[in-house]
Order: sequence, then C-alpha cells, then structure tokens
Amino acid sequence: MYPTDLVMPMKAELTDKGFEDLTTPTQVEEALKQSGTTLLVINSVCGCAAGAARPGVVYSLTGEKKPDHLTTVFAGFDTEAVAEARKHLAPFPPSSPCVALFKDGELVHMLERHHIEGNPAGAIAANLQAAYDEYC
Repeated sequence: MYPTDLVMPMKAELTDKGFEDLTTPTQVEEALKQSGTTLLVINSVCGCAAGAARPGVVYSLTGEKKPDHLTTVFAGFDTEAVAEARKHLAPFPPSSPCVALFKDGELVHMLERHHIEGNPAGAIAANLQAAYDEYC
C-alpha cells in the first residue's frame, strides 16, 4: 500500500478535473452500471501514469464529445475498489495504469498499460477521443 502523502496529489490530478474517486467496491459497482458512458481510469504511481495516462486522459476531455461520467480508482491504494473494477475489465489482464470506457455498463474500449507506456499524452488523448466519437 502506497503512503497517503504520495498518492493524494496523483489522485488530485484527476479529481480536480471532475473525476469521482471510487474507494470502495460498492462505489465501483454502482458507477459502472450507470446509464450512458462512464470513463474509468485505474490510476498508478508509475512514470507512465504521470507522463502519459493522467495528462492524456485530461486532454481527451477537451474535445466535443465526452463521457457522461468520469471515475477513477488508485492501484496500490484503493485495493478493494481496484479489485472490483478489474472484475469488469475481463478479458483484459490487470494492468495499471489503464483506461476503460463503458457504455450502459458494458466495456466498449480499453487502453492497457502497454498502450500507454512509451506513448505521449497526445496519442492517449487522440485514442480516447476516437472512442468518445464512436460511443459518446
């Protein structure tokens, strides 16, 4: 488990932009079954989360189409919430960071760590914006 002082500023990079911080399995379950589109970010302390995932996700929201709901859980911190979130990401193996888009409770788009690592934030944003154009 990561220390609170380390995690909270990284959480704030998303929560300050309107993301709901899901910290319990019940919150995750309720969030992912909402109608409309829900973006779920499994946040992380790693460098690719800081350099590409979080900035890319935030930048992706500057386009015309956006998800109806923005949510996040933090790997290595909100362990039970992350475990619940990962149940909804099958058949994809656990990875963090990762970004998933749900429509009416169904997973419709997934960015795994290997899609994020080594890519610039702009590429992450463009990938997500294409998914928003299709599903939102």
